[in-house]
Amino acid sequence: IPGLVIQQKEVCQKNPESVYCIGEGARRGILECQKQFKFERWNCTLIGNNTVFGHVLSKGTREAAFIYAILSAGVVHSVTQSCSAGNLTDCSCDMSKYGRENKGEGFQWGGCSDNVDYGLKFSRGFVDAPEIVRHEDSRDIRNLMNLHNNEVGRQIVEKNMQLRCRCHGVSGSCAVRTCFRSLPNFRKVGLELKDKYEKSVRLARRSRKRLRRKDKTKRKQGISKQELVFVHRSPNYCKEDIKRGIFGTRGRVCNRSSPTEESCDLLCCGRGYNTQVVKYVERCHCKFFWCCYVKCKTCETMMDIHTCK
Repeated sequence: IPGLVIQQKEVCQKNPESVYCIGEGARRGILECQKQFKFERWNCTLIGNNTVFGHVLSKGTREAAFIYAILSAGVVHSVTQSCSAGNLTDCSCDMSKYGRENKGEGFQWGGCSDNVDYGLKFSRGFVDAPEIVRHEDSRDIRNLMNLHNNEVGRQIVEKNMQLRCRCHGVSGSCAVRTCFRSLPNFRKVGLELKDKYEKSVRLARRSRKRLRRKDKTKRKQGISKQELVFVHRSPNYCKEDIKRGIFGTRGRVCNRSSPTEESCDLLCCGRGYNTQVVKYVERCHCKFFWCCYVKCKTCETMMDIHTCK
């Protein structure tokens, strides 16, 4: 695997089975990124080479901030899930609270809780390693920014851990309730990180030891681990610029009647759109006849497809 630092190579050598989890976590993050930005000017486009996101990561933009956070969260999610499934030799599900009573909420810890603590520790050790090494050499604000956004992704996973309970008793009564902690659906993590992206904080470029807000009127406010941060303004994703990894919005399908990001006015950047009438042919009104065949009619529907000029 090209591009790994020594610390990452050591993790792969000590835990060969973890390589699959890391890859699965990255895949999970990429798919969620594409889902969250499906109808926006930047739609989490993949380049298809070793860098995957190409020049998008060369600048410290809001988009880069989201990518780092969602990939870090994906690794936590995937590794934690693999622990519970017994796919990793170094961890298992979390039994630390098993059998204890939670008198305040009236339940007893039971079952097999997802070991998110191991997932968090693993992600910090593997995902953060390159940024720590580079920051020691260059003291670059980008490394601090990436480390912070990595942690934001992890915190969102931990914050959304769910409490799941089962009832035990005669005839379905809930005389005893046992509960365990479970990973959230990754879509929920993606939605929350997308909201963080919309409210992300711009940093002062001269930050070296700790991150500071660019807005001087709010500089006294600390930056929490729940806020995504960025350094550079986002480029114009409307026009194609292959050198910078920007494909533009020409040819993208838009929604003429939508008031949101997918509207033709916003997605097409004021250039207008083309309308094409497409005929869809499909089987419909199917009926089952005894015995044993299905008879269907053929339905045709005409739809207007709008694409950006």
